[in-house]
Amino acid sequence: MHERSSVAQLAAILREDLPRYSEGEKLPSSRILVERHQVSPVTLSRAIGVLVAEGRVVSRPGVGVFRAGPNRAADRAGDLSWQEVALSAEPGAAPGESGSRRVRASGVLATLTVPPPEVIDLNGGYPHPSLQPERPLAAALARAGRRPGTWARPPVEGLPDLREWFARDIGGPRGSLTASDVLITGGGQSALTTALRSLAAPGAPVLVESPTYPGLLAVARAAGLRPVPVPVDSDGVRTDLLAESFRLTQARVLVCQPLFQNPTGAVLSPGRRNDVLRIARAAGAFVVEDDFARRLVHADAPPPPLPLAADDPDGVVVHVRSLTKVTSPSLRIAALTARGPALERLRATQVVDSFFVPRPLQETALELVGSPAWGRHLRSLAAALRDRREAMVAALLHRVPGLLGPAPAGGYHLWLRLPDGTDECALAAAALRAGVAVTPGGPYFPAEAPAPRLRLSYVSAAGPGPIADGVRRLHLACSGTGL
Repeated sequence: MHERSSVAQLAAILREDLPRYSEGEKLPSSRILVERHQVSPVTLSRAIGVLVAEGRVVSRPGVGVFRAGPNRAADRAGDLSWQEVALSAEPGAAPGESGSRRVRASGVLATLTVPPPEVIDLNGGYPHPSLQPERPLAAALARAGRRPGTWARPPVEGLPDLREWFARDIGGPRGSLTASDVLITGGGQSALTTALRSLAAPGAPVLVESPTYPGLLAVARAAGLRPVPVPVDSDGVRTDLLAESFRLTQARVLVCQPLFQNPTGAVLSPGRRNDVLRIARAAGAFVVEDDFARRLVHADAPPPPLPLAADDPDGVVVHVRSLTKVTSPSLRIAALTARGPALERLRATQVVDSFFVPRPLQETALELVGSPAWGRHLRSLAAALRDRREAMVAALLHRVPGLLGPAPAGGYHLWLRLPDGTDECALAAAALRAGVAVTPGGPYFPAEAPAPRLRLSYVSAAGPGPIADGVRRLHLACSGTGL
């Protein structure tokens, strides 16, 4: 059983046992609990930590664990209604309207929510622990911890060696990017936040692909920006509509994912690559290139095209490259590349927001990507993603063939087209009741969705078997809702 599931189950058992003890009474020793429940000391410690966080027990190191008394704070509920007025009192907002910068995180939280152990996860955006390089990460962390100066303050732009590695990784060995063009950030989401807050003023429009990643829409709206949709088809963002969108809105930023776009999986065609840069340059606008899937290419895919940043001598492209999705949710290391005054603006925003990315995390990333295990992990991941994609495609063709669209040879998800009139949220709720978590398509659209959709992820499930079982459960939910 996976550690996370074991911790949750043990915490539930201990929670049920607590009424046996009076308030302040000591629970059995760790040795007794480990033997009684046949778990490791680490699992027990983490389960106890869950109960401590809930206020159910008190842990006294060297003494023991005791049942806590009633939570007196819960009895002191105050009047919080004044906050409704304070939080909506934004200049220019009509009475009763929430401010334009209200953070809408529902689309992001949906993909971050960890379902119960009995539910198959076809929703998440991070690799299942079996796909994470846990041993290489542990070894890299240990080596980083022994480096002199690991706990010292890093340069605000990031460690020079890590910036140099990202410059080569993004621009290629003969590319024009250098370490001085790179800024290390705390993950891809942080990089997008820094980019949008730096390049566009509050209230300004920003062009985004439609559909697109909900986290981008949340970042833009939290910064007070107005996301303006530009449709995507099988060849990527519609460049025949892009120039007109720039002209009508006077936007100065386009955010796009040219490689295995989330959620459609589209790859920007060669002709459109040139058009995107030409149109943005003519509009005096930046292109924020979210290259999240660069290391998620499947084993049976042809070599992917170079990033837009590799063909950009004029600083039009601000590139985002993250290590998180290809390693672990907790290795929150990414890079922003830019040139000229834009880089200084990005740097200033990051310094004000967070000072710098913790040095131990940067040192760990540097140790990982510089080790022989890095290449082995990428090859193993590419093969595993191919196998998982094939398992999901086969299961969909068997169970619900009418929903399946293109199956891209990169990324970690499929984008399903539901019959017109389908209530995608009701279907997702029915699927959850059937034991599988899936993602409704609505939050991926900046405006009204043209059709009902589901996104199915195959990166967070335990393997091809559970993926096929998850599709079976989805089929049951579809049958129950009349599809």
